[in-house]
Amino acid sequence: MTRKARLTLAALIAVCVLPVVASYLAFYVWPPSGRSNYGTLVTPTPLPDGALATPDGGAFARDDIKGFWTYVVVAPAACDAACQQALYFTRQVRTAQAQEATRVARVWLLTDGGAPDAALLAEHPELVVARAEGPWLEQLDGDTVAQVWLADPRGQVMMRYPAELDPKGMVKDLARLLKYSQVS
Repeated sequence: MTRKARLTLAALIAVCVLPVVASYLAFYVWPPSGRSNYGTLVTPTPLPDGALATPDGGAFARDDIKGFWTYVVVAPAACDAACQQALYFTRQVRTAQAQEATRVARVWLLTDGGAPDAALLAEHPELVVARAEGPWLEQLDGDTVAQVWLADPRGQVMMRYPAELDPKGMVKDLARLLKYSQVS
């Protein structure tokens, strides 16, 4: 075999082997150190079936939010500062999505029997309010105050946000999900 033929064979083998070696090194030796989402991904679990009562005497069911990315705020009716901030941030994050805002819904699940403040509800005209009970509270950790969850268009809770909310992180999460989602 001539020297030129050996070099050609070596180059051909290198072209085939180098991508495999590079992918192995990238995956096992230098794994990505960061994450791209702000909220914490959770194992997707469907929201419970069954209708919940709304303060105005109506009913709310999981099927009412199917087809929408939904922020779910779980808090008592006596909405403290953290709850008000969560409601405000979810409203602003939804508004920041511009044309895509129609693909986003917001739900406030009340953890007690109290009545929400009318002035607060007036500030959030498209907010759905319902009284959470039983399985809804168990699944969404209803004992903690002002929890914010994100449910996908199929009605499955898939992300939880920390108590100290960062609206910029929430905007990035939702924008990314709306961009790549084929569901809604």
